[in-house]
Amino acid sequence: MCGITAFTGKDAALPILLSGLEKLEYRGYDSAGITLVDDKGLFTKKAKGRLKDLEDMLDVPSFHQTTGIGHTRWATHGVPSQLNSHPHTNAANTISIVHNGIIENYESIKADLKAKGYEFQSETDSEVIVHLLDYYYDGNMLEAMKKTVNQLEGSFAICVLSTDEPDTVYVAKTASPMVLGKSENGTFAASDIPAILEYTKDVLILEDGQMAKLTPNEISVYTFHCEPVEAKWTHIPYDIEAAQKGGYDTFMLKEIYEQPEAIRETLRGRIEKGEIHLEDLEKLDFTKINRVYFVACGTAWHAGIYANTLFQKWIDVPSICVAASEFRYSDPHVDDKTLCVYISQSGETADTLAALKMSKEKGAQTISVVNVLGSSIARASDVTLYTCAGPEIAVASTKAFTTQLALVTLLILKIAELRGTDVACKAELLEGLKRMPEVVSAMLDKHELMKEYAGFLKNQQDAYFIGRQLDYVSVLEGALKLKEVSYVHADAYFAGELKHGAIALIEKDTVVIAMATQPEVAAKTISNIEETMARGANVILITTKDQPAPKFKYVIRIPDVHPLLAVIPVTILLQLFAYYAAVEKGRDVDKPRNLAKSVTVE
Repeated sequence: MCGITAFTGKDAALPILLSGLEKLEYRGYDSAGITLVDDKGLFTKKAKGRLKDLEDMLDVPSFHQTTGIGHTRWATHGVPSQLNSHPHTNAANTISIVHNGIIENYESIKADLKAKGYEFQSETDSEVIVHLLDYYYDGNMLEAMKKTVNQLEGSFAICVLSTDEPDTVYVAKTASPMVLGKSENGTFAASDIPAILEYTKDVLILEDGQMAKLTPNEISVYTFHCEPVEAKWTHIPYDIEAAQKGGYDTFMLKEIYEQPEAIRETLRGRIEKGEIHLEDLEKLDFTKINRVYFVACGTAWHAGIYANTLFQKWIDVPSICVAASEFRYSDPHVDDKTLCVYISQSGETADTLAALKMSKEKGAQTISVVNVLGSSIARASDVTLYTCAGPEIAVASTKAFTTQLALVTLLILKIAELRGTDVACKAELLEGLKRMPEVVSAMLDKHELMKEYAGFLKNQQDAYFIGRQLDYVSVLEGALKLKEVSYVHADAYFAGELKHGAIALIEKDTVVIAMATQPEVAAKTISNIEETMARGANVILITTKDQPAPKFKYVIRIPDVHPLLAVIPVTILLQLFAYYAAVEKGRDVDKPRNLAKSVTVE
């Protein structure tokens, strides 16, 4: 995810671009850049780091250009760096572009352009766009745009400047957001409404397969074949804070619905032609390890349990998942033959960071899986793998968790490969991960059903989540999410342990959420669940497409996925369940009491 702004009009463009990028910085913050244009040419400035780092490099009042484009980036192709930052310009410094999205065929385009003599300065997929425009441009930028966008495959939102038209911005989009606006002082483009809401509440939401030409007084819309399109304007009745929620009632709900894209971004470039690309792992020596620890807190700890389960299934090295708060005080056996994997959304979790520092002092090899670039845990680790969930604003983690699940699956498969261990189901898992965004979207379509089932808790203060094997990861996370946002007491149990005490808590109308997605234990799990039904429980069963469940009234079936990946679609359902239970009880979903987004103290 990246943030894009553009402006052409009567006022100085730079303050407008920077103000818009500030409102979009939640979409990406590892680098930022701007290009301004006037009759003297292009001026481009880029900075690795936060938007503030770019602003500190600019004497803003001294720039009077009235046309420009801006960008704030979340690194995917290419590490965060000055060269990989946007905007990208052609060699003659006459065309500049910013881009949000994924150019899936960039490698073949890049090879073709190199054969034509073009030189590339960055590792990004985006740079092919500016060189294509340069190649096709013959004085008619709209025609060059047409030829360029029709050659691109994937998703993109693009803004383009040219020195030949210093008062004009060209834009195009497919499968990435782009909104346009117009005021008496000029015209605007951005990747999200908050960036322009300060200037106008009348917006044009560009459709897939559309381009537009922005001049100070006019916006003209075209198809990708340069055919004129009638503009459809929308009035936005809400303020900037509401706009940042993208029309959702809360940030948590917005972030739940962002998961298909977050998973897609996390996997982008990491699975190609049946192979896993996590090249940084090759810096480590996995052949000498004789012990592995997965260390994390809270929701990330559940991702650690999942990772550890996969590791134990495929790799013959002792491993354990330990809560970071316990790790330092348990006198763990750590030395130079130990591998420690740390998982954290923020990269600043105090217990996890302290555990990481201790393991490094003892000589362990360290890997971190984090969501925030440049965070403390990321900087301290030997190797860092970034999820690409984008910033989470709601306190309860949603998209960070599901992207962690996807990424640690690749991590464990890659470690197995580097140790020379064959994983029989590798190809099936990689294909399953690639289609996971569509699977997650299908689960989001069940929101009305989950809202109905969450109503079972209206007069209840307790809920019980039960499952076996990897379903236990799902129930741990489901119970935690319900506790966090609804304040309903929720416990997670192994289904086979019910008779060892927990079943004493089950009575009429007790809400039980049960998982049965693991084929080797699904039938036994269902037998365990039926014991709660016999005691009057209201049971919601989440199971696979073909699992027989004739005695159950409330059944949700997930799509066909490999059982080892079932945790991801199940998690989506449980997030929705927790969310609607909290709404039913009138809770502040985004800011649950007593909780903080990043726990930076012990």
